Amino acid sequence: MHQKTNQNVTTIAVSKGRIFDESRELLEKIGITVAQQDLDGRKLVLSTNKEDVRLLIIRATDVPTYVQYGAAELGIVGKDSLMEFAGEGIYEPLDLGIAKCKLMVASVDEKMTQNIVGQSRRMRVATKYLQSTRRYFASKGQQVELIKLYGSMELAPLLGLADCIVDLVATGGTLKANGLVATEHIADISSRLIVNKAAMKIKSATLKPLIEQFRLAVEKP
Repeated sequence: MHQKTNQNVTTIAVSKGRIFDESRELLEKIGITVAQQDLDGRKLVLSTNKEDVRLLIIRATDVPTYVQYGAAELGIVGKDSLMEFAGEGIYEPLDLGIAKCKLMVASVDEKMTQNIVGQSRRMRVATKYLQSTRRYFASKGQQVELIKLYGSMELAPLLGLADCIVDLVATGGTLKANGLVATEHIADISSRLIVNKAAMKIKSATLKPLIEQFRLAVEKP
């Protein structure tokens, strides 16, 4: 496995959007800030007030991969992305307790999933969380037909593309607005701090104190 480590700079890969927004408060607690002009721009690599720390702002699904291959020593990413990640070479030392939501099954009718069980055809499930969905239904002894979608999941049951969906639910407002109800709970989701295993050995003197700072920031009210 290729590893790229820089002894002088620690790179933290952070998921775009809500996770980055909520991560900023934690980062500020440990003394790491980003200039406002950088936040307002379209930069993907952000310098911080610390010369030896930079942030990499990327898609959630890519964060574990960047950390796995050492392009970033640390990462902040949702547990949902880690549940789908098939790679190796990373530790998950800390639940940051931010960007909380739930991975749920949802359909038009709350009895939909129960009604289809026992029918001759497989239930069709639309989701971007293929591995988590397959594992969940397999744990119930149920084989399903998976339909991969990248967005607008709620349309699938409404237009007959799928019987139900598996997606992240925060408040449930989007489901309700589209006439869907959450029927089954798969997992509680929050953002996690992850670290490259090789970097942890090579740069332990730098990374261990930083991880401990994150831990204290999470515990501090």
